[in-house]
Amino acid sequence: MTIPTQTLSLVKEPERLESRLAEIPPEPGVYFMRDQNDRIMYIGKSRKLRSRVRSYFRDAHNQSERIATMVKLVTEIEFIVTDTEAEALALEANLIKQHQPYFNVLLKDDKKYPYVCITWSEDYPRIFITRKRQLGKEKDKFYGPYTDSGLLREILRLCKRIFPLRQRPQPLFKDRPCLNYDLGRCPGVCQQLISSEEYRKIVQKIAMVFQGRTQELIDILTQQMQAAAEGLNFESAARIRDQIAGLKSLNANQKVSLPDDTVSRDAIALAANDKHACIQLFQIRAGQLVGRLAFVADTHAEPAAILQRALEEHYQTADSVEIPTEILVQYDLPDGEILADVLTQRKGRKVTILAPMRQTKAELIEMVERNAQYELQRMQKLGHRNHQAMQDLAAILDLPDLPRRIEGYDISHIQGSNAVASQVVFIDGLPAKQYYRHYKIKNPTVTAGHSDDFASLAEVIQRRFRKYDVSESATDPQLPRLGNPDWPDLIMIDGGKGQLSSVVAVLQQMNVLEDLRVVSLAKQREEIFLPGESKPLTTDAEQPGVQLLRRLRDEAHRFAVSFHRQQRTDKLKRSRLDEIPGLGHHRQKQLLGHFRSVDYIRQATPTQLTEVSGIGPHLAQEIYDYFHPS
Repeated sequence: MTIPTQTLSLVKEPERLESRLAEIPPEPGVYFMRDQNDRIMYIGKSRKLRSRVRSYFRDAHNQSERIATMVKLVTEIEFIVTDTEAEALALEANLIKQHQPYFNVLLKDDKKYPYVCITWSEDYPRIFITRKRQLGKEKDKFYGPYTDSGLLREILRLCKRIFPLRQRPQPLFKDRPCLNYDLGRCPGVCQQLISSEEYRKIVQKIAMVFQGRTQELIDILTQQMQAAAEGLNFESAARIRDQIAGLKSLNANQKVSLPDDTVSRDAIALAANDKHACIQLFQIRAGQLVGRLAFVADTHAEPAAILQRALEEHYQTADSVEIPTEILVQYDLPDGEILADVLTQRKGRKVTILAPMRQTKAELIEMVERNAQYELQRMQKLGHRNHQAMQDLAAILDLPDLPRRIEGYDISHIQGSNAVASQVVFIDGLPAKQYYRHYKIKNPTVTAGHSDDFASLAEVIQRRFRKYDVSESATDPQLPRLGNPDWPDLIMIDGGKGQLSSVVAVLQQMNVLEDLRVVSLAKQREEIFLPGESKPLTTDAEQPGVQLLRRLRDEAHRFAVSFHRQQRTDKLKRSRLDEIPGLGHHRQKQLLGHFRSVDYIRQATPTQLTEVSGIGPHLAQEIYDYFHPS
């Protein structure tokens, strides 16, 4: 058997390095740096690939420690040639999101900052505030993240008062609009009293507010008001007049006046420590501050590279009208010319990126940096508090290291019906919602009227750790490793000694208990129980470590209850439809999506039922006969 030789880094093989560099063309494109395990370490772009890649190996004395470390690990270089710098910029952004290379700047989605979402993918778009930016549908548009959630909610509330919008997710009545229509607050979307095209025009006006184009919107409405007045349509003119007054009051609440000019510009700066960088982006339109956005990144890269990455990601999904003509930056960007050229092409006007050194523009950057510094201090304070809580918890439980990953489990049901479980994860004392999991309890003995929390918790824990099962009956287990990022430092069970014992028993059967630390937290007195101990630990319910477990327990309870309610609601919706022969789950969803409720389905005629996709005349008659047996 021949053992393959390990591939050396390119810096240790000068001939292979020079040969590889000579193969790279002097054209725009994207390049990949791979390590000896064939993992992508870094993805970059350039208008001249050969010169950029060669610079990594030629200017070693001018490189940062991060780049120097990366260069020593490179064993292979790949590239993709593009026609333009714009294509290279877009391709790089997509590849970074796909591969998440370690040495690239990776912006974090800070869950505390909300976005505004407009669902342009729907015929009648919805507008709502969310903290999850999910790019599932290309046409949907997200604005933000905004640092002041209270102000954002006030802006959206005022917009809904100024412009008539759909007020309810589902219609209140089947054959007529609700009172909101009579009050002029809703255009009657539920009864399709307004066309999709006209409704989208209303939503587009609200989108202009979040694009920083409020004054432009006021100017447009002023022209429409004057035209309506000249045409003697005084009712329409009065309505537009009220909208203009509302937008002007919105301006007064939203904006802070800045000296200088009427130029549209963005200003970006950051403050960093040894772990994180807090980035602030101020949006200035017509000399006034109309928005303040925030980003967070790790600080293993140079500040200029972090700013470059933040701007690229921000403008990647921005409409052309949202791109300012001037972008002020704290540091000269490494690829500022490429970004400026791309933004110029998209906007159709010259876009300038510059790092001001004096006078008003430099003072503006200083103000943005000062705000970023305040945000960094707040983050440090929060991190210090969580660190103290983890230290205290480690001392309480006599853990060898800080419990950086803690998992909490809870069960929710009503006398056994619709039993579900939740798994929530805290990392460094903060919720990591990307690792949350729901479980439907499969135990056949857990039914309506018969609950068994002990067996349910044992089932969930067995399903969570079955891939690590090293018992004799296990097949192809993945051996537990304390360094595995998926492996928890601590497990918390919501309950007392009984719940804890059932979980410990199943972990012993799987032979993984020795690598896990498990505790339970009882609700009544906030008591912590350890496996095999009859009495709880002596603790104070208000000390930081216990408070951390309480936050985890409350989050696990909330997550389980919300899932249980969802399951119960879905079951109630489908309970009567399940009894109709030939009506499967998919067609039930189509019916409920069309008629909104079982009551409306019962009132529908066979002809109306056939309007639903997949419901033919025969099945429509079956449904009608079920609800009208006479």
